[in-house]
Amino acid sequence: MSRWAVILAGGVGSRFWPLSTPERPKQLLALASAEPLLVDTVSRLAPLVPPERTLIVTNRTLAPAVRALLRDLPEANVIAEPRSAGTAPALAWAAAEIQRRAGDAATMLCVHADWAVADPEGFRQTLACAADVAERNAGLVTVGIVPTRPDPGFGYIQPGAPADGARRVARFVEKPDRATAERMVREGFLWNSGIFVWRVGDFLSEVAALSPEVAPALPLAATSDIEGFFAAVKPISVDNGVLERSARVFVLPGDFGWDDVGTWAALHRVRAHDAGGNAAAGDAHVVDSNGNVVHAEGHTVVLYGVSDLVVVSRDGLTLVTTRERAADLKRLLDALPPSVRDRR
Repeated sequence: MSRWAVILAGGVGSRFWPLSTPERPKQLLALASAEPLLVDTVSRLAPLVPPERTLIVTNRTLAPAVRALLRDLPEANVIAEPRSAGTAPALAWAAAEIQRRAGDAATMLCVHADWAVADPEGFRQTLACAADVAERNAGLVTVGIVPTRPDPGFGYIQPGAPADGARRVARFVEKPDRATAERMVREGFLWNSGIFVWRVGDFLSEVAALSPEVAPALPLAATSDIEGFFAAVKPISVDNGVLERSARVFVLPGDFGWDDVGTWAALHRVRAHDAGGNAAAGDAHVVDSNGNVVHAEGHTVVLYGVSDLVVVSRDGLTLVTTRERAADLKRLLDALPPSVRDRR
């Protein structure tokens, strides 16, 4: 019984502007360590799954950069989506690819490319336990992160009845308001991380039975017609398209220092701090200042006597905001002239 890793590495989000661009999105940036997030992800999984059984699902524009970054992976293991259609089609295509290479009983461990994990060994142990549960129960297993705060930016999972060392999923909850998030954390809900583990045959059978957005295109996946498959599917997430409709879903708690690195402010949680609690990278000098996030690329940045700022500098462009407002960059970008906003 073989185990495979599937890493979702598409997306061109704007929350790391001005460093992130469509040609260089956050998964290709060195944000949490000295290596790009995607490289960190592959390295984190390597003791569990070798490169020849690791698939990267990305968009067609990014595929050359991904292949250049991950030279130890076989070229065919970088899957270039013709269009973005959500996680359900992406994972269905990856499952069909693994099925062709290794059969129905192969297990796929699904993660995203843009996370930080403080305890890699704990992460691997949890994935291995999830794989055991999936294989014994022909189930779809998700890892729910034990919350460290009542964050309204995440979806939540309510664990249900105990089952073979895991819990059945009672329900999934979309991103709540803060008061609801606080209540759910008190009641033992888990963050919906997007970590999934299942045997490919079990997953594809649930897609065929439950997901009319994707099921009619499965014969095209079986014949490796990637253009036809992605043209035929309707965009939908795997949560909405499969997991929320399935009676075969289990959840395991995960507590290994997971962070989705969603905004510049998140770097304050995942980067090392100086004595003043500042998280700085690059040629940055921070004096009599506290709680700042600084990213200096190609320039020197000096902070003096300020607190809780985000300062990002690259290629003659500098962003200054607060950690609190760093999550709201879309509003800023909408207000900027294209000559500034779209600078490469």
